[in-house]
Amino acid sequence: MTYNALNQYKQNAVFTATPEELTLMLYDGGIKFMNIAKYSIENNDVQRAHEALIRAQDIIIELNSSLNMEYEISTNFRRLYGFILDKLIDANIQKNMEPIDEALDILIEMRDTWKEAMQQVKKKVYQNRQV
Repeated sequence: MTYNALNQYKQNAVFTATPEELTLMLYDGGIKFMNIAKYSIENNDVQRAHEALIRAQDIIIELNSSLNMEYEISTNFRRLYGFILDKLIDANIQKNMEPIDEALDILIEMRDTWKEAMQQVKKKVYQNRQV
């Protein structure tokens, strides 16, 4: 029963999220699966590492495909996502944590920047409502 309630909560969170919140959820999911992969490699659980790396790759592919290429910055994001994806593929082939660490550092920075941008926009919207 509790598991079903948790799944329902997660599903509702996704369905009611703004596009910005969905992007943040994707970043958080990518980070989570990269950490699971690292833990699994450390513990010689090759199958779980593979599954986590595939999930992380799927998230990066989704982030990449959601880019609006009308903006110049999207080209830079596309390059970063490509780099991260290459590192995750290398990590999966080699079952090595070093490429995961490289990808994880970049994704964490991107997530933190995205989160900060969301907070700045909310702050401006709130301030404009007060005027």
